[in-house]
Amino acid sequence: MELYFIFPEKPFTFRNLFAKSFLICYYNCIMVKGILVSDRENIVKVCQNIFDKLRYETEVITDEILLAERLDVNHYDFIIFDTLTPVMDFESVVKKIKPALDFTSLLLIVEKDFSNRNLTKFANALVDETASEEFFVDTLLMSLRTRSALEKLVNTNKDLADNNYRLNALYTTSSRFAETLDKEKLIDCMIEGVDKALSYSLMMTLSFCGAEPVLIINSLYELSEELVSLLKERIIMQYKSLFEGKELPYEVDETNLKIRKTVKYSATRFNFSLFEFDNMFVGLESGENFFGCAEIFKETPFSTENATCFQTLARQVTFPLKNATLYQEIKTKNQKLARLERLKSEFISIVSHELRTPLTSIKNSLDIMLSGRCGELTNAYNKFLTMAKRNSQRLSGIINDLLDISKIEAGKMDYHFEEIGINTVVEYIKSTLSPLIKEKEINLIIEEGENLPKIHADAQRLEQVLTNLVSNAVKFTPEGKNITIRTEVLSSKEFTYPQSFAPVMEGVEGDYVVTSVIDEGIGIAGENLLHIFDKFAQIENSLSRNVGGSGLGLPIARQLIEAHGGVIWCDSELEKGSTFRFAIPIAKHPAQTALV
Repeated sequence: MELYFIFPEKPFTFRNLFAKSFLICYYNCIMVKGILVSDRENIVKVCQNIFDKLRYETEVITDEILLAERLDVNHYDFIIFDTLTPVMDFESVVKKIKPALDFTSLLLIVEKDFSNRNLTKFANALVDETASEEFFVDTLLMSLRTRSALEKLVNTNKDLADNNYRLNALYTTSSRFAETLDKEKLIDCMIEGVDKALSYSLMMTLSFCGAEPVLIINSLYELSEELVSLLKERIIMQYKSLFEGKELPYEVDETNLKIRKTVKYSATRFNFSLFEFDNMFVGLESGENFFGCAEIFKETPFSTENATCFQTLARQVTFPLKNATLYQEIKTKNQKLARLERLKSEFISIVSHELRTPLTSIKNSLDIMLSGRCGELTNAYNKFLTMAKRNSQRLSGIINDLLDISKIEAGKMDYHFEEIGINTVVEYIKSTLSPLIKEKEINLIIEEGENLPKIHADAQRLEQVLTNLVSNAVKFTPEGKNITIRTEVLSSKEFTYPQSFAPVMEGVEGDYVVTSVIDEGIGIAGENLLHIFDKFAQIENSLSRNVGGSGLGLPIARQLIEAHGGVIWCDSELEKGSTFRFAIPIAKHPAQTALV
């Protein structure tokens, strides 16, 4: 506290004193507050004129009780005492209020003939020293500068703390966005994030992220039904205003809009003055995707930083919402595809079984007729019956392929594993397919490796694989050309294959018995090599269309070889032929069993 003396006979100097302090206050945006204790009209008038021009916030008080109350509640930059005010005992008053004057400048208005004795008396009642008028001006200016710096520092620190809190809330909320692809949970995360960052009074979110539109109301206090109804109307109008003149992405009205309300403190209730609060509104959209809109209310005004934070959170949530939408679309499509695949497999299985029974009867009837037991056949009869038998056998093969692929996909294919030699399988194929090979005048060359180790395999299934490979080679190899079947032992490091089969070969290690079927047929283009093992795939060229087929032989072969823990691949060159190879692991122990 500081004590200064002002003589009313020097109003000009008095006015200049406050003018200097006003400049400091003006440039530092400080509101100066003070009290004038006087009941003399001339003093009050002079001071009030100066205070009005300087825009000081000043009270005129003549009651010492009211003065004490004001000082207990508020801080004042200065107090001006008119010592000649007859309504109060100045000396007793200053003793009462002295504890509240530690950081307040005290000005005494005294007469020019004020005695040294009284001056000392008043001074001793307050402080231990007095000061000149000029000293007061310098000290007051310094005090105002210090106060300005402190207020700026406090405000800066508060702004930094607020910004840091908002950034933490943004970071935490963004992290939570990455934890889920549930759109309704993402909306809830955004609402919680806005609450942490901005501490709203009420937030309402119109969400289209569920099975039906819902209005989510998060309120500090309870709401009446009438107020909820008005909020519902308001958000619908806000939503429609976003698409004025355009088609609404979702139809919504009060009848089909559900309410989900959360109240923090139900003991207190909001009234219609809520609509006088400061508010912000934002749409939740990303490109062509629209997820809803949100509006928040706060009793105190929102700052620019608040608006930026709200818009940032609304923008951030749209990206995971879009990802969640895409994920849900993919999931739904995959479920539909899986269902269609299952229905297709069931259909194929049922149709194949239904076709097999009459086809067996047809085949048996043709065999009886061709044997002559029904009478002698003319050449024409024999020719057509032979053609019918050949096509019934072909149809039977297609039906068997369909049944096999259905069993494999359903995990119902039976395997009987035992230790066998691959050359036994090759000999069986040689004897079985020799008539077909001779009919096309193709040379079959067998290159069997000597002393090959045993493999654990189902001989019948490997015969099926090799039959498919050799039959394909016969189909696509011109007359007079060669087909070679070769067996050998190779390490996985010795495998040679096109780059397109590199993913298939990942994890293949150790020693294998490798069987190769090499033809001199039409060949396959490099970009089609992987596709030949797809179901129902046939490479598009005139020859392949002429020979026909179910397109299931190679997919079945791949599935059967993989069930043996092996691998199958192909190398080919157009117009020069193809080489199909499959490798089965060597049996390392008699007790070894293959995985099905």
